[in-house]
Amino acid sequence: MGKTTIIAITGASASGKSLFASTVYQELVAELGGDGIAILAEDAYYRDQSHLTLEQRQLTNYDHPSAFEHELLVKHLEQLRNNQAVAMPQYDYKTHTRQPTSIQVNPGKVIMVEGILLLHDPKLRELFDISVFMDTPLDVCLLRRVVRDVEERGRTIQSVVEQYQETVRPAFFEFILPSKQFADLVVTRGGQNEIAIDLIKSKIRQLLAE
Repeated sequence: MGKTTIIAITGASASGKSLFASTVYQELVAELGGDGIAILAEDAYYRDQSHLTLEQRQLTNYDHPSAFEHELLVKHLEQLRNNQAVAMPQYDYKTHTRQPTSIQVNPGKVIMVEGILLLHDPKLRELFDISVFMDTPLDVCLLRRVVRDVEERGRTIQSVVEQYQETVRPAFFEFILPSKQFADLVVTRGGQNEIAIDLIKSKIRQLLAE
């Protein structure tokens, strides 16, 4: 199959990275078919907490690197690069733990992975050929997060704001923002930057054609 290129899409929570990655992925799959490109989400690699009560799970700092099983993500990316399929875990935001099922991700010439702490982890950084940082104002991220978490994840506005103040915003300045220096491309306007989307799509088309 030739060399596998791994592209990281990162940035603050609700910065538009998931929308950016999914837009690129879906448009290219519609155009070229899905055989050559695959996508993974860092959120799927939140550690399993099925051994904890729901109350205990709610106390976890989900914006700290320790919340993620990055060692498994590293292993899966290495397997995909070696032309091996992987079983990506599935995470339930309402129960704060992994689901019993997984999704098979097949290898391809281009692997996209999106998440908040991808560039913070040195072992992950070594695997990325291209890295993109979504540079979105924090007030925009907060508004998006409130809407998303209330509508999709069953949270209250108060719980979202408290979590944002206690862990999300501090983690951004401690872990996420410093990792911006490792990005190859910094994208403004969140996941709706059509110029940046077209640039990444063009690069992926080139990689798939090689």
